[in-house]
Amino acid sequence: MSMAKFLTAAALALLPLPAQAQRGADGDLKILYWQAASTLNPYLSGIGKEVDAAALIVEPLARFDPQGTLVPLLAAEIPTRENGGISADTTMITWKLRPGVKWADGSAFTAKDVLFTWKYCTAPGAGCAASNSFDGIKDIVAKDDLTIEIQFAQPTPYPYVPFVSSTTPVLQEAQFKDCMGAKIASCTTQNFAPIGTGPYKVKEFKPNDVVIYTMNTAYREAGKPHFSGVTIKGGGDPMSSARAVFETGETDYAWNLMLAPDVMAKLTSTGKARTVTAHGTMVEFLFLNLTDPSSDLGDKRSTVAGGPNKILSDIRVRKALSLAIDRAEIAEVLYGDQGKATCNVVPAPAQYVSTANDSCLKPNVAAAKALLDEAGWKPGADGVREKGGQKLRLSFLTSTSGVRQDTQAMLKEYWKTLGVAVDLRNVSASVFFGGDAGNPDTRQKFYADIEMYTDNSKGLDQEPYLNKWTCAAIPSPATQWQGSNMPRYCSQDYDNLSKTVRKTDGITERADLARKMNDMLVQSYSVIPLVHRGNISGATKSLAGVAMNPWDSELWDVGNWSRSK
Repeated sequence: MSMAKFLTAAALALLPLPAQAQRGADGDLKILYWQAASTLNPYLSGIGKEVDAAALIVEPLARFDPQGTLVPLLAAEIPTRENGGISADTTMITWKLRPGVKWADGSAFTAKDVLFTWKYCTAPGAGCAASNSFDGIKDIVAKDDLTIEIQFAQPTPYPYVPFVSSTTPVLQEAQFKDCMGAKIASCTTQNFAPIGTGPYKVKEFKPNDVVIYTMNTAYREAGKPHFSGVTIKGGGDPMSSARAVFETGETDYAWNLMLAPDVMAKLTSTGKARTVTAHGTMVEFLFLNLTDPSSDLGDKRSTVAGGPNKILSDIRVRKALSLAIDRAEIAEVLYGDQGKATCNVVPAPAQYVSTANDSCLKPNVAAAKALLDEAGWKPGADGVREKGGQKLRLSFLTSTSGVRQDTQAMLKEYWKTLGVAVDLRNVSASVFFGGDAGNPDTRQKFYADIEMYTDNSKGLDQEPYLNKWTCAAIPSPATQWQGSNMPRYCSQDYDNLSKTVRKTDGITERADLARKMNDMLVQSYSVIPLVHRGNISGATKSLAGVAMNPWDSELWDVGNWSRSK
């Protein structure tokens, strides 16, 4: 089966929403995100809290539905080889745009805006978070106002990466034309209030606090959106968010309720709201810093130029840390039926899942100790191993969250049995997942030995996701600390596989390469998977049309949400 047929197969039909008398008839929609947005420009972040907040405003050419099927949005249809949208040699994809689409300011959306967005993200010095989504493009041409042609430097059987999904929406050229290159992060007005084609527009934005939206009266779908306004309130924690929807009813929708199973069960027993769940590729990871995070390195801290990590550059130490972890215990105690132990970066879809690393499902403390002995780390008088006068002590950073702090505590105990000391630290999720290049506590800066958070793919095909760990994706001062390769893992063999995947056709062949890339990452022990977890949020029972989407933005179709009567 060809990639195009596989990824554009008909999705299971969603139930039709009840007709509304007029646009905005359902009043205000209140949403809680305990990780507050710091920008409304996803090209400055790439993380969920910003991507989701922006998804109400700016849109891509196509996105993925809850089954992972590609569906057109600003495009009139999905290009395929069968309909002539993809060239026979797969070096070109032609998108026909939906006619009559307007920006929220009333101006026409055209192919020139698509072309501009590519130039905007790939401009030298831009530090664009989605730059790897445009890898392999030779040129983009606006053939006319409603036709955009993307030319690739080599055959590209899976061309559905640029301008596909909420991470690569189209920006308005007229608004962002003076924000190119190094100016990308300094255009505060544009980044805080982008003009979009989506169902809503920004009324007020307070970074790391709240976004208030009002209807986009130029929106192309008659009678939508159903809500006259939306508020996404940020901050707090999963527990307070859950209480607001399940107990007090203060909010309509609460995002990412990462809570212990017994706590979640008690909350849902109130009957006031329901959980909204799905399983995709979401994994809670440990990332091990291969570079030196020492503060005395100044601007070279946690960069390739600053040199290798004094402890974790030895793969035997990294492997020992992985061997000591009881993933099944973490999954059972902290995630319940919303998580299961995993040894893979890619835990789904089934044809992409490797079995080569399954030995990690059972901890092996004896083997871990033997590796540390072999590496020259000997037990000290205080129980902490040492080597050449240096203690085996690691710093461990993550975002503030009950489940994450509990996970940190469990990991610290596992590693203590090895003679490894760990200093735990957590910071506000709004800061940790923010894109502020001046903040020392972001996941991109990675001023620690280990950090932990969840990541997942967009869509069923895993090429874009696995490209997050190429050498070019390493954050650094040169990229304004944007990038997705947090461990600073760099392998020419891995990069070569990435290039091979790009020109490989066929599900079977691509899945085989994806498994090889997965295995390289896992066996480097720079990316340590812990738990394959589900998406779980809460919605009041009066909220209709909500469908969890594990393959794209969670707010992928908020324009279709309504209030049941």
